[in-house]
Amino acid sequence: MKCVKALRHAKIKEIIERQIIETQEELAEALRKENIEVTQATVSRDIKELMLIKVPTGDGRYRYAFPPEQSVIYSQSRMARIFQDSVIGLDFSTNIIVIKTLPGTAQAVASTIDHAKWSEVIGSVAGDDTIFVLVKPPEAVNEVLAKFQALLQ
Repeated sequence: MKCVKALRHAKIKEIIERQIIETQEELAEALRKENIEVTQATVSRDIKELMLIKVPTGDGRYRYAFPPEQSVIYSQSRMARIFQDSVIGLDFSTNIIVIKTLPGTAQAVASTIDHAKWSEVIGSVAGDDTIFVLVKPPEAVNEVLAKFQALLQ
């Protein structure tokens, strides 16, 4: 099984480097053209495991890409850039912070939050343009919101 995953990951790397892939569906279709049958769930897991990011194509659209280097992926300055480029709103209820992003960028934002390893953040769940961030204890919500707002400055 791991051999199959390793081969699939290698093929994804090859596809991402030679084609503009904007969606998980496009990536799944490109893999199928290479005779690799995948489900959307598998592609989604692969994207997360490979830590693919979405980068602007220059025409207002975004494409999947590999981060330039691991040490830069989760730096404070990169997190601030991702927030400034992607986040369009913040709100909260009790111990859940809701972050609204531009379409297609929520997973990249959530990944930087998860890898920041803030003690008050248990984790995040990202969709296409919305992230739920679970905060513990609930009294820490204002502190975490302040950190997010500082990243937007």
